[in-house]
Amino acid sequence: MHTSDSIRALFLQRFKETPRLFFAPGRINLIGEHTDYNQGWVLPAAIDLGLWFAIAPNETAGCQIHAADINQDAVFSLPAPPASNRMWVNYLAGITHTTGLKANQGFNCVFGGNLPPGSGLSSSAAMECGLAFALNTLFHLGFERMDLARLAQRSSNEFVGVPCGIMDQFASLMGRPETALLLDCRDLSYEPVAANFGAYTLLLVNSGVHHELAASAYGERVRECAAGVALLAPHYPGISSLRDVTWRMLEAHQADFDDITYKRCRYVVLENERVAKACAVLKAGDIAGLGVLLRATHQGLQEDYAVSCPELDFLAAFANDFPGVAGARMMGGGFGGCTLNLLKKSVAGVFKPAIQRAYLEAFGVEATVLEVNISGGVAEAK
Repeated sequence: MHTSDSIRALFLQRFKETPRLFFAPGRINLIGEHTDYNQGWVLPAAIDLGLWFAIAPNETAGCQIHAADINQDAVFSLPAPPASNRMWVNYLAGITHTTGLKANQGFNCVFGGNLPPGSGLSSSAAMECGLAFALNTLFHLGFERMDLARLAQRSSNEFVGVPCGIMDQFASLMGRPETALLLDCRDLSYEPVAANFGAYTLLLVNSGVHHELAASAYGERVRECAAGVALLAPHYPGISSLRDVTWRMLEAHQADFDDITYKRCRYVVLENERVAKACAVLKAGDIAGLGVLLRATHQGLQEDYAVSCPELDFLAAFANDFPGVAGARMMGGGFGGCTLNLLKKSVAGVFKPAIQRAYLEAFGVEATVLEVNISGGVAEAK
């Protein structure tokens, strides 16, 4: 794990010049899991964990990058860097491609931070967005933040080959302190929603596991949701995704569905409703009400959408039974990663060792607990 000072020092040591310094945050998603590819709504926020980038132009075609957290180096040339067999290199090379860097816009860069890889906090999006913002600033490329989010998503889709939505890049670039962002995944319009938790705080508990089912299950869920839309379309010609489906519409045609497809669609329809309810309770300052919604989301992900795993279910159940916890759920695509825990600040000190001890006894794995605060988006350090 690195700090701004250590990243700057590493750059000075390697390149013998003073860099400019940028911070790219990771993100959480308060609610709205697996709704993005159904053209629904999500409620992400940038957090105060992320990646630092020390960077300077070198006026050549060469790009020299040092990944401090894993102590690896990459060198490639502009304007058409080749694909690499290392994923992190492709994330960064793809950004130089989609931002259109010219042959004389090479750079030296050192990056690293405090985002645990594989924890579901979007370290890959922080990599993309941090470099994109830095290059946009260094070379006066003229892109707005939303442009950069689209370019970063395009880089993931086309250069890296990851069929992701735009939520992660959007949150990293557009984040605001103490504010969640209600993003409409159909038209990319968004609304800031104040997220002042008062006497409550957010803790992430990293399960330390990642089951291989994640990639195949993602494709299956996309197909199952599309199948549900196809079943409903003859009855409701105006619908194009589950975002257009209400609970009443789904319930009225349950007989047309097999059990699995119905459950998948039920989860998505109800999760979209929960996103709207979450915005309402946040605006009302009802933090306990938000916790109730988090609990319902985990139950839906566990039972209807079937993307949880025993480790995440254990962590969520332990937290939801713990005094002072408003609500907890798995966060992210599933089959590993973190749980999101909303709890009173007054119990955080006893909650952390209790859940770590219980998890170690149950699975023989040490869970990492991280306190996170909602922060601003990518920025240059002052």
